[in-house]
Amino acid sequence: MANNNRNKNNQPQAHQQNQGIKFHSLSKRIVSQFCLFTLFISMVWGMFSFILMYNIEDEFIEREVRVEAQYLQQAYDQNNRWPTPRVSYMQLYFSKNTLPEDIKQRYIAEPKRKEFSGDNGRHYHLLALPKTENTYLVAEVSEMLLVRPITEGLLKFMLISALILVLFAFIIAWQLGRKTARPLKQLADLVNGVAPENIPDKFAQQFPNNEIGILAQTLESAMTRINQSLLREKCFTRDVSHELRTPVAIIKNAVEVYRNQHSADGNNPIINRISQASTQMEQTVTTLLTLAREEHTEADKKHIKILPLIEQSIIDQNHLINNKPIQVTVNDNCDVEIYAQSGMLTVLLDNLIGNAFQYTQAGRVTIEIRNKTLIIADTGPGIEPSISDKITEPAVKGSQSTGYGFGLSIVKRLCEHQHWLLVLSSEQGTKISITFE
Repeated sequence: MANNNRNKNNQPQAHQQNQGIKFHSLSKRIVSQFCLFTLFISMVWGMFSFILMYNIEDEFIEREVRVEAQYLQQAYDQNNRWPTPRVSYMQLYFSKNTLPEDIKQRYIAEPKRKEFSGDNGRHYHLLALPKTENTYLVAEVSEMLLVRPITEGLLKFMLISALILVLFAFIIAWQLGRKTARPLKQLADLVNGVAPENIPDKFAQQFPNNEIGILAQTLESAMTRINQSLLREKCFTRDVSHELRTPVAIIKNAVEVYRNQHSADGNNPIINRISQASTQMEQTVTTLLTLAREEHTEADKKHIKILPLIEQSIIDQNHLINNKPIQVTVNDNCDVEIYAQSGMLTVLLDNLIGNAFQYTQAGRVTIEIRNKTLIIADTGPGIEPSISDKITEPAVKGSQSTGYGFGLSIVKRLCEHQHWLLVLSSEQGTKISITFE
């Protein structure tokens, strides 16, 4: 097989026809991202506004407390006596122990704290007079608070505002998304599932001169090159089909003419060999052209006895084991029918059996079928580790190979074309399994 491998499994990829590309709608993504962004900005702005209102309210109260404390300190400095605070919600205390009970312990624990929440909804601002020790001005400001009593209502208002903004954002984003995604959707609809030869010429001109237009021009250029390549391939396969089949037909006709003219020499081994080779060449050409055209029709398939094909392939490849101490074993379980094209099975068997014969210098080549799986194992040197990962690629061959390295590549393509499972492994020799179902 053209070579040698350390445990390599190779599964063919099933041929799938593209029946429509599923993709996430670009306009929906624009709408969702725009709405999420608007919601995020609304939340950040709402939090910022909420904190700002709290700080403004606290700063206003702090300023009133500082102004009153300055007035009281000045009066004390002039008269050496503390006056009564001018506002009813402020009161002087001359010891930590005389502070209101609901804030006393917390102030002792946190002497730098200025704002306290008390019992029954009371709220305090406390200022220690800097010039006089153990003198505290306490303002019970629960009646002056504007933001805290309406916190729940503010949160509801901000939530409703955010939802309204998101609704407006959805409408704007929906219009923007539709307008933005329309040319891209048109381009996707134009090229989705359409054969390259059926795509209109110069379709990129109908798209705007932006990134979408550049994409359309790139696709148009790529489709043009693909179409030209397909056209060249069609011409090549058509010409090859004609140029190869004609000499093969001439050879077969020449063999028939020779046999008719030399009927007494009907078992001439050379003529028989030429006849078999021409038939094999005809089947190989047909198979390779089918692969080149990617044809896959059920009409050419039928239930075929594989054992006669194996035996014929062994006979055809027998020259590869001349003078070699090799035992070829064909298990009785090979006497089964396979639903396939005869030519493809012949090409498959010729490549695999030929490789097994060529690279086995001594030992055994075993051919068997288990559970619709063809197994060809030999006791050759195995697949070289340096090429084990790419052994089924074209023109890859081992150091002992005398061929061109296309045998296993053709086998792989056949298996992919027919949806057969190809598995290669190399431990003591090489083992190839092909599951037909």
